[in-house]
Amino acid sequence: MTSVSIDDTGGMGPLVARLSRGGRRLRLADRAHPWALDTLVVVVAVVMFCLPDLLGKGAFSDGPPKLRLLLTEQPLAATLALQAGLVLPLLWRRRRPMAAFSVIAAVFILQWSLGAVLRADIALFIALYSLALHGRLPQLPWAGAVMAGAMVLVAVRASRAVSVWDALFFLLSTATAALALGLVIRFRRAQLAGLRERAARLEIERDQRSRLATATERARVAREMHDIVGHNLAIIVSLADAGAYATDAAPERGKEALNLIGDTGRQALGELRRVLGVLREAADTPSSGPMLSPQPRIVDIETLCAGVRAAGPEVAYRTGGDMDTLDHGVQLTAYRIVQEALTNTLKHAGSDTRVSLSIVVEDTRLEIRVQDTGPTGPAKPQGEEGHGLVGMRERAALYGGIVSAGPTADGGWSVEAALVLTPRGGDL
Repeated sequence: MTSVSIDDTGGMGPLVARLSRGGRRLRLADRAHPWALDTLVVVVAVVMFCLPDLLGKGAFSDGPPKLRLLLTEQPLAATLALQAGLVLPLLWRRRRPMAAFSVIAAVFILQWSLGAVLRADIALFIALYSLALHGRLPQLPWAGAVMAGAMVLVAVRASRAVSVWDALFFLLSTATAALALGLVIRFRRAQLAGLRERAARLEIERDQRSRLATATERARVAREMHDIVGHNLAIIVSLADAGAYATDAAPERGKEALNLIGDTGRQALGELRRVLGVLREAADTPSSGPMLSPQPRIVDIETLCAGVRAAGPEVAYRTGGDMDTLDHGVQLTAYRIVQEALTNTLKHAGSDTRVSLSIVVEDTRLEIRVQDTGPTGPAKPQGEEGHGLVGMRERAALYGGIVSAGPTADGGWSVEAALVLTPRGGDL
């Protein structure tokens, strides 16, 4: 789908396109020099409508004899004053449209009351157009009433030469055209301004959605990195400490700890490659990247527990319900919650604790409970709520679940999570 700009004039002909471009350039110049256009309007009005009257060619001087009888010759000073009163207020036709219209209408009525006819009377229609375009809409009925009264005065004054109804039809039609033109341009500008505002708002919303998606993706990757690095480093540190103690007393146990450290490091490296692989550019082909392992699932929790047992803690793990029917995303979430809970156990309870882990499917809920007996020595402070617990809660919230954590009565620590399940059979 091709996008069309607001000011696009494609398909309307080259003439309209050129006029549109000229109008845009004129608007830009008008914003830079706001008084220039109004001054130009006054100059054009003086040249076209005032000079001919001053040069002796009065309005309707070549018209029918009956119409010439209606005219009253005015002194030069009076003519200049009337022309100035009609034309000069056009300088404020956009900034003070009602004031400019009122002054011009008053001069117009005075002029026709004196029986004078001037070509500069066109200024009254320009003022009405400007009021419709730039003024306040509640002012238009009053301006319309004044305009109608002025046109009735002209029609009555010209009744000996022209039918009143014919004159009224011509004059009111001209006034209506000026009013309608101003309103049409006003509404069109308002429509274009609304479209521009909507386009700008949509662009802002698009940028906000893009930033939000970027932040969400960063948070997701940060959670994955935290779970992988934090858990495996906790196991490696525990194994390294145990190996250091066993080096002198039982060298074979030290060697076993080193092997376990190597296995844990390789496992962490494989998971890091998988997470970082999704950040590769789309242009990279799968064959050019590293071999990626699949996302962990609930069945992999047994291997996770084995790694924790190798670091010292006793882990009792049990499951209940049909785990194979769970969605892959739910299984990954459950795995990460258990992984983070076991990592915190290693960090704060040490290697001499006992851990009870249970994962149970009950109807439409997946219940996870991880509880340890606490450290055998002085308890390590938990500190403030860290990224791990926040990450667990964010993962659970994706499935309408909750996570709660806190100390137990016997001095241990408990983590409980509940996820809302959606049956696979409901997917289309």
